[in-house]
Amino acid sequence: MASEPQNSPFIKNLASSEKKIRDQALSSLRTYLSAQKQISQLDILKLWKGLFYCLWMQDKPVHQQRLARDLAGLVGVLQGNVELPFLEAFWRTMGREWGGIDALRMDKYLYLIRQYLNASFRLLSRNKWGDESAIDRYVEILEDIPLNPTDPKILNGLRYHVLDIYVDEMEKVCGEDMGDVPVEKLLEPVEKLKREGRDRSVRKSAEECLGDDRVRRWKGEEVDAEGEGEDDK
Repeated sequence: MASEPQNSPFIKNLASSEKKIRDQALSSLRTYLSAQKQISQLDILKLWKGLFYCLWMQDKPVHQQRLARDLAGLVGVLQGNVELPFLEAFWRTMGREWGGIDALRMDKYLYLIRQYLNASFRLLSRNKWGDESAIDRYVEILEDIPLNPTDPKILNGLRYHVLDIYVDEMEKVCGEDMGDVPVEKLLEPVEKLKREGRDRSVRKSAEECLGDDRVRRWKGEEVDAEGEGEDDK
């Protein structure tokens, strides 16, 4: 693979403002990735650097959101040995580039992260969450990168956003039936952040995430339908 995918025309064309060109480029990329049984982590990181700047250069919110969804859709065409390395490279790219994203471009990356967290959960939910090794590895990736409790290179803005959307995307994928879902395992990165986070505000956000009524129901805890705090009035 070397640096070919990063430098090839379809990567450049993904940033086109013309829908036809962008769709053609994404189709080429999808075809390329679907045929790869193995790609080195270094080469995937090079590819993700190119994809990051493809979204960077894309203007108009409707096109940005479409591109973000299409990029998340790439997860579905990957072969087994490429799936988790591709997701890890995504998170490493977000962690590395987060501090350089300006306010005008932030929304499209927030949306991309939401799409990728959702795609990750959908990937793990295949076969009724039966691939425990994949689940364990992805939890490790989350603990190591976006929800890392101590690494100063991971900026809190990334942590806050992942915490803000974590339960929402779990619910979208899992629905109301959590029978086969390893809820405790999926929440381990948040639990660790609550315990070990260096900043009090981050620990508080993790605590609020875990205190969400949906999480409490998934854990089998009783939730007051009328809302907490009634007795404190």
